[in-house]
Amino acid sequence: MRKYKADQKWTRIVIEQLSEEDISWSPTPESNSIINLIAHISGAARYWFDAAYFGAPLNEYRSIEFERGLQMSKDQALEISKKSYDCIIAVIEMMKANPERLLEQPYLNYPPFDSAGLNNQSTVLEMLLHQFRHLPSHTGQIIYIAKMRKGNLVWE
Repeated sequence: MRKYKADQKWTRIVIEQLSEEDISWSPTPESNSIINLIAHISGAARYWFDAAYFGAPLNEYRSIEFERGLQMSKDQALEISKKSYDCIIAVIEMMKANPERLLEQPYLNYPPFDSAGLNNQSTVLEMLLHQFRHLPSHTGQIIYIAKMRKGNLVWE
């Protein structure tokens, strides 16, 4: 849980230091912007946790995550990032209080899917482990892009 709280904090600190132009900038036409990465983190949180545990629509952001020219305000980016990490942290807290739930397969009754090595039979533990490996790389990308735009950043 500390890792997700740290990633949430670093993402917030970085976005707060950037302009709206900075968060929509990408290093090359094929690269993602910070906005794309925030949308992707949100999509992952919603897809793997929010839908199963909190009733959110399953694919709300997945189709737009990597669109070129995706736009959102700095305030929206901060709010979406916060909600995404809060969702993951809430599921971890739920599992911490009820560790037997780690073996639940929350997507058994959903339409069949296979994504990133996970499928309908995946357990919560498998989903958490996947996200623990996957999401920090995007935090690193956000920080790297921010450094490309701003140079030095202030880390509180």
